[in-house]
Amino acid sequence: MAAGASMVGKALALAAADYSLTIAPYSLEVAPKKFVKTMAYNGQVPGAVLRMKEGVPVTVEVANRSEDDEVVHWHGLFLPPEVDGAMEEGTPHIAAGASARYTFTPYPAGFRWYHTHVMAGHDLKRGLYTGLHGFLLVEPRENPARYDQEVFLALHDWDGVMVGSDDGSMSPVYRHSTINGKRLGFGEPLRVKQGQRVLLHVVNTSATDPHWIAMTGHKFRVVTLDGSAVPTPCEVSMLHLSPAERVSAELVMDNPGVWALGEVRRSVMAAGMGMVVEYAGRTGKPVWQQPQTLDWDYLQFGASAPQDGAAVPSAPVNVTSIPLVFESKFAGHGAMDRWMINGKSFPDTETVALRQGQRYRLVFRNKSMDDHPVHLHRHTFELKKMAGRETRGVMKDTVLVKAGTEAEVEFTANAPGLSLFHCHQQDHMDMGFMMLFRCS
Repeated sequence: MAAGASMVGKALALAAADYSLTIAPYSLEVAPKKFVKTMAYNGQVPGAVLRMKEGVPVTVEVANRSEDDEVVHWHGLFLPPEVDGAMEEGTPHIAAGASARYTFTPYPAGFRWYHTHVMAGHDLKRGLYTGLHGFLLVEPRENPARYDQEVFLALHDWDGVMVGSDDGSMSPVYRHSTINGKRLGFGEPLRVKQGQRVLLHVVNTSATDPHWIAMTGHKFRVVTLDGSAVPTPCEVSMLHLSPAERVSAELVMDNPGVWALGEVRRSVMAAGMGMVVEYAGRTGKPVWQQPQTLDWDYLQFGASAPQDGAAVPSAPVNVTSIPLVFESKFAGHGAMDRWMINGKSFPDTETVALRQGQRYRLVFRNKSMDDHPVHLHRHTFELKKMAGRETRGVMKDTVLVKAGTEAEVEFTANAPGLSLFHCHQQDHMDMGFMMLFRCS
């Protein structure tokens, strides 16, 4: 090798990455003297907030100090398949003891997150059961919103064990449930001042479980879902997030006191999912008032119906429908169910060919008795119909399709190459609930 070429290579090798992540074993203290042995990025759970500028290229160095192959998925970004972070799309794994560099241009702006994207199977110390998740915020190029505080919250469940249901199938249940890795009352409270406007960015990083979140004495004004602004921001009493979903909501601090923010369901709150919110100058035990109902509806955030006489946007003239039927197959007592899309489990599921620029409607028919938070990589889609009710304008990358219902979403195929579609429950994904689209 020529001397000049060697010097250039060394210079490139020494060039500092914009961000560095190290994957390594970690002992997380979720409550006083209660530890969970897990994996983490840079020795913290959740991983650090990575703030990026929309359209400004970045490089992330990832060192894998675990004993297994790993990969990092940049959830919600529009990236080439070789860096998106799914091995099924063609992103190379990071071998144990090895390092890799991801170079990409972050887009679109909004609240995203990064996480592992490996199979776990029956190993509940692997994949999304671990602490390998972190926050990612892509800031818009101009006029970012201003708040007195911007707070990031990760909902997670720990120390899972497989338990048989009445029909003999296996699913995980958890010993601990946390916000930002801590059980209610452990760690620092969220400290606020009267009159402040706080923007909460909440992500459900749980491997399998949905969560309902409320805060006594306050309401949330939802402004984005999965990082995309909603057509109709709404004030709600609680948030609902299935695995991988994100909600950004404004919280006006207008009720001084010491309050609890946490899981609405008593059993999950008892497992620890909560945090203390403390106004300046106030002390005492946090107050929690138990909600009596569960309340959430995607459609309340959709665009309102046009007024009489108003122009109605023309519908796309050429939308191709793709029917996707979700079913399970009992695999025997003590085993997890096999999951199928259109009668087949991954890797035997069909790879659907898409044409660049074509509009597609995915018609989900959930014939199973389980809810499914389904996620499409490298795209966002528009909600069109949920359980027979039409809507428009709500853009997401993950949507919950409830048991026994149908839902329809639309997207434009604008990402060449392979895009992975799957249920974001780790156990469902591991047991075949995945398929690929190929755009050309």
